[in-house]
Amino acid sequence: MNRLERWEQATRAPLLALALVFGAAYALPILVPGADPALITTAHWTERSVWALFAGDYLVRLGLSEQRWEFIRRQPLSLAVVVLPLLEPLRLLRLVSALFLVGQRVRLAAQVRLTTYVVGAVLGLLAFGSVAVLEAERHSPHGNIRTIGDALWWSFTTMTTVGYGDHAPTTGVGRLIAVGLMLSGIALLGVVTANIAAWFLARFQEDEEEGRILQELTEELLREVKELRREVAELGGARHGTAPEAPEPARGAGAG
Repeated sequence: MNRLERWEQATRAPLLALALVFGAAYALPILVPGADPALITTAHWTERSVWALFAGDYLVRLGLSEQRWEFIRRQPLSLAVVVLPLLEPLRLLRLVSALFLVGQRVRLAAQVRLTTYVVGAVLGLLAFGSVAVLEAERHSPHGNIRTIGDALWWSFTTMTTVGYGDHAPTTGVGRLIAVGLMLSGIALLGVVTANIAAWFLARFQEDEEEGRILQELTEELLREVKELRREVAELGGARHGTAPEAPEPARGAGAG
C-alpha cells in the first residue's frame, strides 16, 4: 500500500463526517430562515471551512500521487467539483460536489456493500435535492413548493419518476435540480436492477456448477464400481481355474 492509498484509507471516515457537517451547515439557513443572524453566519463560515478542507484533501492526494499529471487527467471531475463551487454564483454546485466527492471515496472501500452505497446515495440525493429545490422555489411567485415537506414529497416522486404533478418547480434552477434527480433516480434504479439480475445469474451459475460437479462425481463413482466388479469377477475366475480337482473314488475299493 503506497502513501496515497494509506491517506485515502485514513481519511474516509473524517471525510464522511465533514460531509455531514457540510450538509447541516448548508441546510440550516434554508430550513430555519428566521434563525439568529450569528447562527446563520456561523453556518456559512462552517460551510466554507469544510469546503476548504475538501480542497485541501484533493491537494494532499495530488501531492502524494506518484504521477501527478496522470492523477489530474484521470480525475478531472474531482478538480472541477472542488474549484467551481468556490465561486459564489455556483454555490448550488456544492451540493452535487459534496455527494460526488464522498461517493467517489466511499466506493474505494472494498468492504462497503453495494446495497449500503445505493441506500446512502438515495438518502443523500433526497435530502440535498429537497433542500436545494426549497431554496430555489420558496420565494418564486408561481411556485408551490413552500415547505420542507413539500420539497421531500416532490423529490421522492421525482426520483422514482412517478411525478404526480401536485408539486412542480417553476424556476430555472428548480427545473435543473429536477433533471438531476430524475437522471439520478433512473441511474440508481438501473444499478439496483442490474445487480439483482447479476445476483440471480451468479446463483444459477453456482447451481449449475454444483450440478456439474455432482454429475462428474457420480460418473466417477459408477466407473469405480464397474472397475471393482470387473476386478472381483477376474479374481473369482482365476481362483476357479487353478483349484485342484478332487479325485474320484476307485471302483470296487474295499472288495476283496
